[in-house]
Formats: sequence, structure tokens, C-alpha cells
Amino acid sequence: MKDYIVRATAANSQIRAFAATTREMVEFARAAHNTSPVATAALGRLLTAGSMMGIMMKGEKDLLTLQVKAGGPLNGMTVTADSKGNVKGYVGNPNVVIHANEKGKLDVAGAVGVGFMNVIKDMGLKEPYVGQTVLQTSEIAEDLTYYFATSEQVPSSVGLGVLMEKDNTVKQAGGFIIQLMPFTEEAVIERLEENLKNVTSVTELLEKGHTPESLLETLLAGFDLEINEKVPTQFHCNCTKERVEKALISIGRKEIQELIDEGKEIEMNCHFCNKNYIFTVEELKNILKACRK
Repeated sequence: MKDYIVRATAANSQIRAFAATTREMVEFARAAHNTSPVATAALGRLLTAGSMMGIMMKGEKDLLTLQVKAGGPLNGMTVTADSKGNVKGYVGNPNVVIHANEKGKLDVAGAVGVGFMNVIKDMGLKEPYVGQTVLQTSEIAEDLTYYFATSEQVPSSVGLGVLMEKDNTVKQAGGFIIQLMPFTEEAVIERLEENLKNVTSVTELLEKGHTPESLLETLLAGFDLEINEKVPTQFHCNCTKERVEKALISIGRKEIQELIDEGKEIEMNCHFCNKNYIFTVEELKNILKACRK
């Protein structure tokens, strides 16, 4: 199944909901960064959340960045998403290995550690919107639930999950975000809370063959669910050699000249997709000439 997100409403538009299947996206990230299982699970959750939060934005050029800055051995995470379903991200320490938690599962909270999350929305205004929340559990889903309630004043329920194969590739990944509108009736809230109590694991439902659509049908059982849109989502990095060259120019003419004098080629790495770009001495000379014009 190709990765995609569904956007829906329910209970006469008192509820808005998003659900996604993201196995291919998370597996791409795992392969690109060669992440350990717990790093894959943590990054996969944040990528899945980023993809859904990205399509909440309206503008063609709007960009969302989720930054987790915490003291755990994972050494933080960064994910960037646009409004079209493209998302990319990386972790500070892709090789982190820690013991399973008391439930025998990957200890994402232990890997992430205590810290905070920044939510940055660049919507073409003079200044980007920046929301910040202290990590409540460091499990990512609960932290975003708390962020929506406190920073955006939108009561929400967020579920995210990544299930690994025995060979450490990604077996399942996906998630949901359900949000209440300000005019939501008390009876709707109570029924939704009952429904949510019955859903313990996103990946369990995906393992049973659920799609994003049927995931929302389960979560919003008893409400008139209306699927409004289906959006493809993917890990996509827009880095190019030209973009990396601009970053290289920013290190300064003196440093570039020193590299040329030493006869050294330089290798530049893209954090987001882990691709390396090599610039030969001849290319460095051309870059230096362009700087002087």
C-alpha cells in the first residue's frame, strides 16, 4: 500500500480528523540514515505527525518544522513538512541502542529523554509562528496532544506508531490526529472519549489490515464520517548540488581558497536525506570565481 493521508470530518463538522499510513516513508528514512530500531520508531512517529500537520496548512509554500530538543541519547530530532504531503527528517544520533521498556517494547521515551518540542510554521509572514511545549512523556503522540491543547487551544487526540520487522526494517507505520471544533457538543465529546478508550495501538490496527479510512471509521464509530480528501505522502528531500553549493559559499572565500591550495576536494552532507555531495578542486575554483563577481 502506497503511503497516504486522509482528511475527514464527522458529527456535522464538529470533529475534524486525519489518518495516515506511512510505512514506505519511515522505511526510506531508516535506510537513508541507517537508524537503529528505537531511532527508527522515534523518527517514524515524528515524520508521520509532520506529514499530517503539514497538510493542515493552507498555503502552497507553507512549511512546518517539528524540532525535538531533549537530553536523551537520541540527541534530538528535526522533521520538516510542506502542505503537499512531502516530509523529511533526521535524528541527532541514529545509532542509539537502549534496553526495551517495562512493556518489552522499544523505549522511545528513554531514547528521546526530557526536553521540549518546537513547532515552527513558516506561512510567508514576516515572522514564522513558533509554538513550544515541554515534553510530557517523550513518546511524541502524547506530547503533540498536549501541544495542540495548550499552544493552539484545540482539544486533540494523537496516535502514532511504528512496528519493526525482526530484520529491523519497518513493518507498519501510521497515525491519526482527531480534533474537536469549539462548538462540539458534550455528548459528542463523551462518545468520542469512549471510542478512543478502545483503541490501544495504531500499529495493531494496521497489522489487522486497516487503512487510514477504516482506522477513522473505528475511531469515529457512531458518527457520520465524511472523507474529504486523500493526499499522497512521501519522504522527499529537495536538496540539490546547487543548493549545497550555496551553503558552501557561506563558509567564506578564505576557507575555500585554503581547500584549493591544499588540493583537497570537499564532501558536503545533507542532514535530512544523508546524501553526500563531492566538490572537486576544479569545482571549488569555479565557485571562488563566482564569489568574486
